[in-house]
Amino acid sequence: MNRYQNQALAIASLTLGLLVAAPARAASLTEVTRSTWAGSVTLPSYVQMYIYVPDKLASKPPVVVSGHSCGSTATGQMGNIPKITAAADQNGFILILPDNPGQNCWDVGSSQSLKHDGGGDTQAVATMVKYALSKYSGDASRVYIFGGSSGGMLTQAMLAVYPDVFRAGSARAGVPAGCWADGYASSNQWSNNCAGGNTTKTAQQWGDLVRAMYPGYTGHRPRVQTMQGEADTTISYKNTAEAIKEWTNVLALSTTPTSTDTGYKAANATYDRQFWKNACGYTVLEAWSSPGGTHSMAYEEADILKFFGLDTAGAADPEPDCSGDAGVAGTGGVSGSGGTTGAGGKDGGSEVGAPGSGGMQGSGGGSGSGGVQGSGGAVGTGGNSGSGGTSAKGGTSGSGGVQGSGGSSGSGGAVGTGGRSASGGTTSGSGGATGTGGSMGSGGSSAKGGNGGQGSGGTQGSGGSATQGGSSGASTPATGGTSAHGCSCAVGSHAEHSVSQMAVLLLAALGLVFRRQRRTRR
Repeated sequence: MNRYQNQALAIASLTLGLLVAAPARAASLTEVTRSTWAGSVTLPSYVQMYIYVPDKLASKPPVVVSGHSCGSTATGQMGNIPKITAAADQNGFILILPDNPGQNCWDVGSSQSLKHDGGGDTQAVATMVKYALSKYSGDASRVYIFGGSSGGMLTQAMLAVYPDVFRAGSARAGVPAGCWADGYASSNQWSNNCAGGNTTKTAQQWGDLVRAMYPGYTGHRPRVQTMQGEADTTISYKNTAEAIKEWTNVLALSTTPTSTDTGYKAANATYDRQFWKNACGYTVLEAWSSPGGTHSMAYEEADILKFFGLDTAGAADPEPDCSGDAGVAGTGGVSGSGGTTGAGGKDGGSEVGAPGSGGMQGSGGGSGSGGVQGSGGAVGTGGNSGSGGTSAKGGTSGSGGVQGSGGSSGSGGAVGTGGRSASGGTTSGSGGATGTGGSMGSGGSSAKGGNGGQGSGGTQGSGGSATQGGSSGASTPATGGTSAHGCSCAVGSHAEHSVSQMAVLLLAALGLVFRRQRRTRR
């Protein structure tokens, strides 16, 4: 091998080594163009979609939506959830972070947003999910949502309006679905009545309100987790009690929790907790209250991941399907213990409310569709010797019965292990108690002032991470980059440029060597 060939080989080896050592393009928060995700659907013009797709996706990736607080941004929210982002990288699930630039809070108070496919903010978020599921072959049975403050309100609204899309949700410092409509002001997306804890209803009224958001829906109801500080002065802690009334009714649960504990020390705060299990024994509602906790609390990311079953790769959802998932229960229907059509009413009492012996499906219903927990099965109340007759239509081998007399469980989603929620400055703004921007705006209590004390982490316009209690909000940049409404793919673009430059260098070096060889031979 002559001298020139040796030189060429050395240059090639060095350049290829640099190419191999060049950093791979890292996943980042990226905006999806509106025409791509929304198509021709008529949706609010201000809503934008950002997505985080890890480099290594699960074969059928779950999808997690995270809603930011009033006045914050998608990039600001990304900075609040580093552990969940790391879990997405590790376990291969997708993150969707909706954004609403130009708005103060999410619209969860208009009739459009509180109606299934009504054309409001909620439909925009549901449309993003459907796009991601289609684009990345996602697992439609494993879609979750969480958020704090306005993001927590969005979470509960999404679980109510789109129970067919979400499996579970976690809401920090939110309000019951539909509460924000009481005194809702479209000018700043705020409700003084609800925020102040002045909106109260019976459990039945809350449940009826949720069921009216998607009339006729009888499928699985998401499980719910709520978290709130008891000293929250921005969103009254009274809303936790109202949310419990709402979701126990929607999920057909007793108002008395199945179990409780006190003094649970999570990563960021201490909580007193209440848990409700459905008739199949799965926890479908959790309410976490932090004594002395304020509005601005960091997300309990590890507990949220565990609640979703996303804390380990390949783990199943913690709540297997069980009969009676139709969250229509709670409408007050009787649920007697048998009869050919079940005392729960027509076709086994599909509209049954309280968890009587017929459960959600009635006891021994007309077609024995007690399912896993109906009482039409061999052990059901309407079974072989049930009080509904010797055979009922549930029969001795009806499709129900594992749980005997049914159980009314829907399988509601639980949401919200706390979270910074882009919580922000404690005193900025010189407006009134809530100001025109409400008490949760960015940079203080609202986008336009107000001393609510639990702003969303400062202005957040620059995508800051909104660390708790920050008064200016322009904190550390979000994971996705430095843009106010997205991420600059700095790592990826630099890597791509360096790779291309080294490739050019390699080709130029080889060309130079061979030209010199040819001249020498002449």
